[in-house]
Amino acid sequence: MTSSILRKMLVAGAAVAAMSVAACGDKDKGADAANTAADAANTASMAANTAAAATSDAAGAAANASGAAANAAGAMAATPDAAANTAAGK
Repeated sequence: MTSSILRKMLVAGAAVAAMSVAACGDKDKGADAANTAADAANTASMAANTAAAATSDAAGAAANASGAAANAAGAMAATPDAAANTAAGK
C-alpha cells in the first residue's frame, strides 16, 4: 500500500469520525465537537504528510546506498591487478 493511499484513507477516516461526532453529539456541543474533530483531521493529515516525506527520504537514501555499492563493486572489478598486487605484497 502506497503512502498516498494510506494518507487518503487516514484523512477520510478522520472526516467520517468528525461527521459522526457532529451528528451524534449534543446540539449545544455540536460545534465544539465538530471543531475538535476538524482539528484531529488536520493533525492526522499533517502526520500522514510527514510519514510520506519520511518514506520518500528513506527511498532516496536507499537509492544512494545502492549506487555507492554499485560504484564500489565497479571499482573493484576495474582494478583486479591492483588488488592482486596488494594481496601479494607487491
